[in-house]
Amino acid sequence: MPARSRIGRLAQEIKVFWFFSSEKNFFLSNLLFGRILMIKLFWAALILVCGAMPARAVGFATFSVPDPGNPPLLVGIWYPSDAPEKPVRISLDTAQVAPGGPVAAGMFKLIVMSHGQGGGFANQVDTAVALARAGFVVAAPTHTGDNLHDGSRLLKIWDRTRQLHVVTDWVLSTWDGHAHLDQAHIGVFGFSAGGFTALVAAGGVPDLGLIDRHCATYPTEFTCTLIAQANPAHAPLPKAPPGGFVHDKRIAAAVVVAPALGFTFGKSGLAGVRMPVQLWRAEQDTTLPQPFYAQAVDDDLPAKPDYRVVPHAQHLDFLSPCDAAKTRIAPQICSSLPGFSRAAFHAVFDRDVVRFFQANLK
Repeated sequence: MPARSRIGRLAQEIKVFWFFSSEKNFFLSNLLFGRILMIKLFWAALILVCGAMPARAVGFATFSVPDPGNPPLLVGIWYPSDAPEKPVRISLDTAQVAPGGPVAAGMFKLIVMSHGQGGGFANQVDTAVALARAGFVVAAPTHTGDNLHDGSRLLKIWDRTRQLHVVTDWVLSTWDGHAHLDQAHIGVFGFSAGGFTALVAAGGVPDLGLIDRHCATYPTEFTCTLIAQANPAHAPLPKAPPGGFVHDKRIAAAVVVAPALGFTFGKSGLAGVRMPVQLWRAEQDTTLPQPFYAQAVDDDLPAKPDYRVVPHAQHLDFLSPCDAAKTRIAPQICSSLPGFSRAAFHAVFDRDVVRFFQANLK
């Protein structure tokens, strides 16, 4: 209800209260009236103030982050800004942002994002914008060796966690807005292979030796066909070197979306993930099917996560919604089941991810 309408209704309520206040219970009526009036005036003032506050603008920029001994990492950063916004094409999506705008005054929490296999930093652009508009800084790398243009490190999935740590350190120490960041408490968001990355960064320890056994039983599953394509000679899968899986004790909350390789953890492998977790699964996910991925993570986390199952959704429905241009360029990532609206779902998804981080990064 508009603020003016609420204030008008308040005036009517005051008149009614005054009319029915008899002389016999004058003292009691005035005491009650005073308390009601104070409460209602407080809420009326709050409504007016909040209604007058402009929506926070979102700045955006890309950076080349040094990764010693490796190619630099392309990183997109979204952040609160006071600069004017305009529509900007970011990879396949168009977002309303202030390109290169200055960082707004204040202190903000950092969220690091990890994309899925074969993706890129902008895969969840709508979620990144929603988080920045809510007062977070979001940093998302394109993972070297596992992106749209380069799959050379697909089988060395542990390197994703190292790359994420490199980006986190750089943003907290070198990015030109680092003085605005809480250095001690960060969040992590990951989708698909990025969900696996987020779990490991948050303290998970996978057993990659379980992949061979899983794929011997389910050879036609997406995970298994992908590995077979990357390893046509069927050589033994590479093993992570000592310290290859990098954990980050600064992570205080994690959003894990349709995680890959969920079956490789077990209860012992997830025992170190002790922060709040929001876990998402698409009900009709045939890419990472039940019960080996998100469900396995839900079963094995030491504390029950905030577990969300999205009715009628498929795996790729967690990617940002598609406009006409994106659908024309990449129709394979834009299709949804009949009756499912990715745009409507993402309005809820983005809202709930924001609320989760607001509640758990304090």
